Amino acid sequence: MSQEPEEGRSLRRFRRLRPRTRPRFEGLSFNRLIPNILTMLGLCAGLVAIRAAIEDRFALAAALIVVAAVIDGLDGRLARLLKATSRFGAEFDSLADFLSFGVAPAMVLYLWSMQTVGPLGFVPCLLFAVCSALRLARFNASLDIGPAPKPAYAYNFFTGVPAPAGAGCALFPLFGALAFSEWGWIGTGDAIRHPALVGLVLVAVGVLMVSTLPTWSFKNFRIPRAAVLPLLLGAGLYVALLVAEPWAALAAGGLIYLGMLPFSLRSYLTLKREAEAMIEPEPEPEAVLKP
Repeated sequence: MSQEPEEGRSLRRFRRLRPRTRPRFEGLSFNRLIPNILTMLGLCAGLVAIRAAIEDRFALAAALIVVAAVIDGLDGRLARLLKATSRFGAEFDSLADFLSFGVAPAMVLYLWSMQTVGPLGFVPCLLFAVCSALRLARFNASLDIGPAPKPAYAYNFFTGVPAPAGAGCALFPLFGALAFSEWGWIGTGDAIRHPALVGLVLVAVGVLMVSTLPTWSFKNFRIPRAAVLPLLLGAGLYVALLVAEPWAALAAGGLIYLGMLPFSLRSYLTLKREAEAMIEPEPEPEAVLKP
């Protein structure tokens, strides 16, 4: 019988004792996909809202747009928390915002009120959607050319009304009419549903979205110590109202946001004056005396 060489036996023993390596799969981790999945869910909520409006289920359509706004507020923060920010995510989020907060509110309000006045009723809806697209295009352009240099205080402000807030303000007539209908005030609800009021709201909010009005971003917003307790109490009362009367709370939220815009502008101008006052003017060169 032939004996196996000592070298062969050692090699076989080494292979048996060596730990097996698991194959590695190339691709992204699931954690990095979670923000994009949330963005896709927000996009689907906007699409389903349009379908619900076509089926005359306007309460469901309004609720789905609110759900899309909540998702939009979560996906960006979650992406930064998981360090999953990417250019694809930013572009996908902008496209989802255009549909959920530009196209969906315009179509819902058109089917709910504006179609009763004929083809002219589509003009304010079209204008609102175009303004939403222009605002998001301005944001995407800033990603390509890089953020323009601006003072430190300006990073606490948006330029114009953000798309989710604009959608909420544009849906104020629908929120108000749903609340009054639940209270039995049918006449008041029909008055809010009038196309003249709905069209005026659409045009006004669209102009605010593409304007250069500085609005609070609430990202690095500092609350004075004396205002912390009243703010917490106010938030608790609003949550209680949101649970008890959701449509009234959403309508009130739109009014509160619009009422904050003048204070946001005043805060921006105050910070701008304080920053300019801290900059010392350069001394003028002394005049040279000629002989």
